[in-house]
Amino acid sequence: MGSTMSLEADNANSPASNGGGGNGGSAVPESSLNHDSNSAPSPTKSSGGSSRQRSTASAPRRRRKKQYAVSTRWEREVNENGPVKDFHWYFCCCARRLGNMFVLCERPDGTPIVIAGPCWPFCAFVTLPLILAVSGAVAYFIIISDESPLPLWVAYIYFPVLGFVLASLFCVSCQDPGLMERVTDEEAGEGGWFWNEQVGSFRPPGALYCRECGVLIQEYDHLCPWTGTGIGMRNMMAFKLFVVGVNVLCYFSIILVIVALLRGLRA
Repeated sequence: MGSTMSLEADNANSPASNGGGGNGGSAVPESSLNHDSNSAPSPTKSSGGSSRQRSTASAPRRRRKKQYAVSTRWEREVNENGPVKDFHWYFCCCARRLGNMFVLCERPDGTPIVIAGPCWPFCAFVTLPLILAVSGAVAYFIIISDESPLPLWVAYIYFPVLGFVLASLFCVSCQDPGLMERVTDEEAGEGGWFWNEQVGSFRPPGALYCRECGVLIQEYDHLCPWTGTGIGMRNMMAFKLFVVGVNVLCYFSIILVIVALLRGLRA
């Protein structure tokens, strides 16, 4: 009788009677299980999000090309009839045309690096040959000639002056004179800008439309056929240096010729 009661007490205290036989006698609370399952991040979502972020960060940003204020009449002719095939087209067919300006080299955003003006044939076939012909004749017959009455140190002054003139001419004729972007926002008009119907854009007080160039140029001064382009804010300094340099070269050449003739007559 006593042994039977002890066996029943042992069975009542066994893990099976408490519902914990499947857990090996140690019950885990549901709250801890739910916390562990929710705290573990999903590897698929995190990897997908990080890959999209990397692809977005590595994608290059495309720069918008600048829209310059060119002649609306020229734009209308190009849209209706295609590219203008005139004298310039046969020599500048590989250049991007802006009115009567020809962009030979530009940055990704459309900013011109090397640009030629509407009078580039006069600069290339008149101005440049005239400088090279006169200075070349003076150098060959008077400076470096074996029978020259002038000392050798004159050559070390004359040729640098010639190089300076050629470099300044290139900077004037092949540099952006100050092309302005097209501005159609009405807030610009409230800020003191004026509407220019020829290019369909607002312009600041210092900017003017060049009819020969067909573009709006900031602080436009004049069109110089000797340099082949319009003179504006960005090539004004180079133009002044060219004017000073070419005058120095001209007077220097005249003085050398006079001195050489006088010494030749005395000899």
